[in-house]
Amino acid sequence: MASITIRNLDDEVKTRLRVRAADNGRSMEEEARIILRDAVDPEVSPAKGLGTAIHELFKPFGGVELELPPREPMRDPPRFD
Repeated sequence: MASITIRNLDDEVKTRLRVRAADNGRSMEEEARIILRDAVDPEVSPAKGLGTAIHELFKPFGGVELELPPREPMRDPPRFD
């Protein structure tokens, strides 16, 4: 196993890392390992978009076919004479 030292880490970053580690029941060192592993893991897919998440949430209930209103010709733009 390799080791690294991170110098000049902002106090705010260290505090947030400590809080995040405590929230997850881990040490700061383990939390940092997990963050780094996830950051460089090529198999981690990017987060889904909101539309995709909603679609997947309601997909088991089946689709809905909406009737589209007929297209109408565009109105003439207003005149400012």
